[in-house]
Amino acid sequence: MVNIDELEWVENAIGRKVPKSLHGQELHPYIGPFKHRPTKDHKYGPKLGYVADQTSELVSSLSMAIDKVGLKDNMTISFHHHFRNGDHVMNMVLEEIEKKGIKNLILAPSSTFPCQEETIIRCVKNGTIASIEGGSARGEIGRMVSSGNYLEHPMKIRSHGGRVRAIEAGDIKIDVAFIGAPSADELGNLNGVIGPSACGTINFSFVDARFADNVIAITDHLVEYPNFPMSISQELVDYIVVVDKIGDPNRIASGELKITSSPTRLKIAKDAVRIADLLGYVKDGMSFQAGAGGISLAFTDFLHDLMKEKKVVAKWAQGGTTKFLVDMLKDGTVRKLITGQAFDIAAIESMRDDPKDHVDLPIGAYANIHGKGCTVNKLDIVVLGASEVDTSFNVNTATLSSGLIAEPVGGHSDTAAGASLCIITVPLFRGRYPVIVEDCTTVVTPGETVDVIVTERGIAINPMRKDLLEKLEKVKVPRDLRICTIKELQEMAYNITGGKVEPNWGDKIVALIEYRDGTIIDTVRNVLPKYYDDAIFVDKEDLDVERREN
Repeated sequence: MVNIDELEWVENAIGRKVPKSLHGQELHPYIGPFKHRPTKDHKYGPKLGYVADQTSELVSSLSMAIDKVGLKDNMTISFHHHFRNGDHVMNMVLEEIEKKGIKNLILAPSSTFPCQEETIIRCVKNGTIASIEGGSARGEIGRMVSSGNYLEHPMKIRSHGGRVRAIEAGDIKIDVAFIGAPSADELGNLNGVIGPSACGTINFSFVDARFADNVIAITDHLVEYPNFPMSISQELVDYIVVVDKIGDPNRIASGELKITSSPTRLKIAKDAVRIADLLGYVKDGMSFQAGAGGISLAFTDFLHDLMKEKKVVAKWAQGGTTKFLVDMLKDGTVRKLITGQAFDIAAIESMRDDPKDHVDLPIGAYANIHGKGCTVNKLDIVVLGASEVDTSFNVNTATLSSGLIAEPVGGHSDTAAGASLCIITVPLFRGRYPVIVEDCTTVVTPGETVDVIVTERGIAINPMRKDLLEKLEKVKVPRDLRICTIKELQEMAYNITGGKVEPNWGDKIVALIEYRDGTIIDTVRNVLPKYYDDAIFVDKEDLDVERREN
């Protein structure tokens, strides 16, 4: 791990100092949300292969599949996260790799979950994993990264679209992709809508299947050839391994996600719908995205009621799909659904039973800024959460105020940049921590791409959006919908909490925050411990108080 005093630093477009290079790799400072162009003239591709007269790609064990693809020290392996906290695939693969004594691997998942913490941390400590690329870290994995004591290189934290861009550009070169497949046939046609471990979609692994040198599919539901739908086709898969269980269905998808019961958060959600309507965005032919957190679910529910009242129909909606969106599709309030993740059983069933109006897309088609078109650019409204928002409208979704890496960044910066109206819904404070701050601990999403901040005590419009301010001047704003400045919100938050406590930073860079275009928007330094617990920084009260709801 490089000491910060040994690096040459430059200031990026939001005033954050970032290294010019790290471990011999040139880094590009963030220059604006739409300014950086690809530095490579072509997309990276997998190695070519040839197998004569192949009628089956089945192998008898995971161990044999790993041997056949020639996995060895210093290679890069990847996984998708559609099984969420019910995933069994990553643990079984890493345990098999440990047995073989393979070391210094780069782990490049689309995200990680608590069910993988024990295995990943053990593999980092014993040298099986040397570094982590391309996804996010939460919980104990985030604490391990934040300690600065274990990983050989700083973690790269990327958005969903940014990970696709990095793989296509060759910034992440995947040697072996391990794809958990809810259903597969003997030649490797895969999908996520059939089988005991159905998760709805496996589209986070589409890019891995296309660009990895080797692809191993792991399934607990082998079906007769050909397997329909062919979400990932046989031409991209090298080997199929059948195991007893690839996931826990009870933890892959929720039976029924619930709207927040907090009066504060319900007010935030309702006010977000009201301000979107006042600004003229709740209209026929609209498109929107909202997630599966408590506030986001409430937003979707309130929006549904308003749309029915106004007799408004959305052309389409997208994102992490839930029963709330499926209900809108069923009653005709939304015409089409595009799913990035299926969060509950209703969403999975809808994807299986209504493929005409409910589809998934490759994540590159969803959010890759260097692709030739992505759906985030067609969004009218996106509603997002945050751990912090500052007076320049910059947003932190990666660390707590303590500096501890604790949350995944997801598609935050992708959708904020693409949507016509980006609304951040947050409480003014959490426990003793202000959420609206003078300067974010870590910046993930630049303020230039954020339009409205909705809190329980007021709503702030980004002054860069003069068009929105002019719209508000022409409509009657209800008295209970308080419009104020971001500075007023920040001062309220500080008066209530006593102000922001600065992180106890060390002198190592433990993570680089990559903007969706591959430039560096911020760095994360190691957090010096308040007290030690197995040499890993821990402050469980801070983590519990500040954990983002959505």
